[in-house]
Amino acid sequence: MLTRHTHQALYAAFDRFPSAKGAAVHIARMAHTLFNMVGGGLLYVLGDETLPAYQEEPGPIEIVRSSSTAPNLLQRTVAYGRYLAALRDQQAATLRLCHFRDPWSGIPLLADPERSYQTIYEVNGLPSLELPATYPALGPRTLAKIQRLETHCLTHADAIVTPSTTTRDRLVQMGVAPENITVIPNGADILPTPPRPIHAPPRYLIYFGALQPWQGVDVLLRAFALLADYTDLWLVMCISNPPRSARDYRKLADKLGISDRMLWLFELPQDELAPWRAHALLSVAPLTESVRNVEQGCCPLKILESMAAGVPVIASDLPAVRELVRDGVDGLLVRPDRPAALARAVRVLLDYPHHIPEMGAQARERIASQFTWQHSTAKLAALYQRMLESGTTHIGARPDPPADDSTH
Repeated sequence: MLTRHTHQALYAAFDRFPSAKGAAVHIARMAHTLFNMVGGGLLYVLGDETLPAYQEEPGPIEIVRSSSTAPNLLQRTVAYGRYLAALRDQQAATLRLCHFRDPWSGIPLLADPERSYQTIYEVNGLPSLELPATYPALGPRTLAKIQRLETHCLTHADAIVTPSTTTRDRLVQMGVAPENITVIPNGADILPTPPRPIHAPPRYLIYFGALQPWQGVDVLLRAFALLADYTDLWLVMCISNPPRSARDYRKLADKLGISDRMLWLFELPQDELAPWRAHALLSVAPLTESVRNVEQGCCPLKILESMAAGVPVIASDLPAVRELVRDGVDGLLVRPDRPAALARAVRVLLDYPHHIPEMGAQARERIASQFTWQHSTAKLAALYQRMLESGTTHIGARPDPPADDSTH
């Protein structure tokens, strides 16, 4: 027996859950919305030695975790997919909606052409564009195979969900029918300001998130080195990866002579991260001008969560970022990959400090009016409802109305 209950909904993601990464926040919100529609569901994710392979929550909600110890990524995806296929077969008689975040989840769920459930492919990123940055040794044949898996999922899923119009446009260029895509941005909660962390420096910038190459952390460190004359200014790095992942960046910080004004924090749970974020002077999102960020697009949670906390963001001027931040209103946008430009933007706000609370208030209001999780999950719930009402006939998501597209 793979699970103890039968379910009408399944959410599958090749991501560790829970974790300190933004992906885990997104998974929690989306899966909760899905399971609320039908009274419970099955969540299939990655685990590790610290997480149980099986977990039952009220709903009923069952969490099943794949913890393959295979030596490379593709072998782990195969093991993950085989177990998902077994879960699919066990639940096939009752499933009505299956939501997946990646091709490793999509291929098993789309394998049966006679399936009675409908499928939603949530495209936050395309592995064929993201994996080469993390695994440079991937060969052309392997990447071509991954692209074929992506194409299969994009053309066979009943609906596509994506967090930005930049990503939607990329998918349309790849041949996905626009009427099959629903843009649902990420969100953030408007919460009371928590108490200041006990060990927080008096004045600090914050970066929080992972350390993938496209995040531009090296650009941030070089920019901070150009702010040495602000002797009381610190840089707090809240990293969602384990400490070993920051080894090269910490060496760069030492080389730049900024380590004595930096604080590194790792894998903070959301309730511990929130105070650091809320009491920062500024939040920095130095995304690089890469294919992943420019052509594929993104919807960075770090930007939305900072704005929701009333903290202005200094971010790279990229298409997906412009969907969120109004330059000079909610924060400042700078040319990507330019440490001097990033440092100059920080100086502008530090030298005119009255702009900081004004921008923070504008940012918080923008989130409250357009980008809360309530906005996002309501739109997702509406899509689920349309699909449930359609019965077993596979349909595509209705296109977003023009007015909606213009605001997201």
